[in-house]
Amino acid sequence: MSPNARSAPRPADRYGRDVLSTDPHPRRPTHREEPAARGLVVEDVETGWVGAVVRVEKSGGVHVVVLEDARGRTRTFPLGPGFWVDGQPVRLVAPRGPAAPAAPTRTASGSVAVAGAAARTARASRILVEGRHDAELVEKVWGDDLRVEGVVVELLDGVDDLDAAVRSFGPRPGRRIGVLVDHLVPGSKESRIVAAVSKNPHVLVVGHPFVDVWQAVRPERLGWERWPVVPRGTSWKHGILAELGWPHATQADVAHGWKRILGTVRTYADLEPALLGRVEELVDFVTADAADR
Repeated sequence: MSPNARSAPRPADRYGRDVLSTDPHPRRPTHREEPAARGLVVEDVETGWVGAVVRVEKSGGVHVVVLEDARGRTRTFPLGPGFWVDGQPVRLVAPRGPAAPAAPTRTASGSVAVAGAAARTARASRILVEGRHDAELVEKVWGDDLRVEGVVVELLDGVDDLDAAVRSFGPRPGRRIGVLVDHLVPGSKESRIVAAVSKNPHVLVVGHPFVDVWQAVRPERLGWERWPVVPRGTSWKHGILAELGWPHATQADVAHGWKRILGTVRTYADLEPALLGRVEELVDFVTADAADR
């Protein structure tokens, strides 16, 4: 064959390239491993269930993950592939080792967490709430903030003796008192009592419109769209527990029921704004007095 023949251009390949030389189908995304750490929000691809990881446990010889949705309902799924995190496919695996959890950057009230801060010596100023359940709810959400600020929450045990409690406390510069009152609506008995003590500039009384502080918990946390109406003549708390299908015959039942309701509260986002704003207002009031620093 002559050199000219060797250098002549090759005819075009009438059949194109070998179809097996490339893969025309895009590769499916690979599943990265993701430790099922408590609080991680994931979606189960098959059912569409979205929830936060509550725990990983062994059941029937296999590892499973328990997810809790925004309404507090839980479902259990086997660990492994079939989940999405932040829009990416993942294979959930058991958390590795006993590594210490990262310190939270926010408190339950949404404030910036102060790492390593010791509780401040208690201020002279105080916040009063009507009852134990109010105090426990305030502690659950604002407890970290109040300890940093040195604010003590005390029980008033009802609003009827508010005037005597305020006079006994002796509010003055450096010794403010903030009071949270249940069911504070115009024309009520509570509103008249509050008006009598609110003339002192070192006293701030605020209230929420709810029949009971239980109602400050968003009803979605209990699987409701709204809190049910309890018929007149029925104890409100007993009626609510009956609607939930929980024991409600005794005061011990009421106490236990409240613990279960309180247990659904994780952060300020689980409470109604009508309570959130009032508590924040009280905290600001009792910590803003320069004489109390």
